[in-house]
Amino acid sequence: VAVHQAFPLPSLSRKQRTVLVVCGPEQNGAVGLACARHLRVFEYQPSIFCPARSADALHRDLTTQCEKMDIPFLSFLPAEVRLIDDAYGLVVDAVLGPGVRLAEAGGHCARALATLKRLSIPLVSLDSPNKSWDAEAGGDAKDAVQPDVLVSLAAPKSCAGRFSGRLHFVAGRFVPDDVRRKFGLHLPKYTGTDCVASL
Repeated sequence: VAVHQAFPLPSLSRKQRTVLVVCGPEQNGAVGLACARHLRVFEYQPSIFCPARSADALHRDLTTQCEKMDIPFLSFLPAEVRLIDDAYGLVVDAVLGPGVRLAEAGGHCARALATLKRLSIPLVSLDSPNKSWDAEAGGDAKDAVQPDVLVSLAAPKSCAGRFSGRLHFVAGRFVPDDVRRKFGLHLPKYTGTDCVASL
């Protein structure tokens, strides 16, 4: 939904409707698979690359759903970023989420992130700009992923205060009131039936 708001379909050429979703093996990767499924429903043309497949049941189920929706899975991510820039209108980064360190994820994820850092097409990061950013402290590294759009899940993480991209959305309408009270969350108001709000 946030991708649709940031890049509305009527404003995009046919080529710009192609979206590469890069999904890691943890929870954020599952969110990326669900994102690809929604993009297909919204008439974008997603493709998925998983640098490291997960054996988790949720990942397997979401992968099966995406395959049944005829969403292609790439067997490799081109190291030459020009090929990605030429083939896609934007990239969704769902490689690693909060609490997952790059060292824990392995070399395949590190190589995917190194490629994403060099893209010239728009980059949308899910939950926290990947893992050269710490969920609490943020990211100071010059070689950190710097997305154009950030979609915070549930609530913005502390690192979102250092986000300097174009648009920041929060997808937290589903957060129960007792969780809001417990953690002192001050989430934005959601309009109508919207599931995301722009910050």
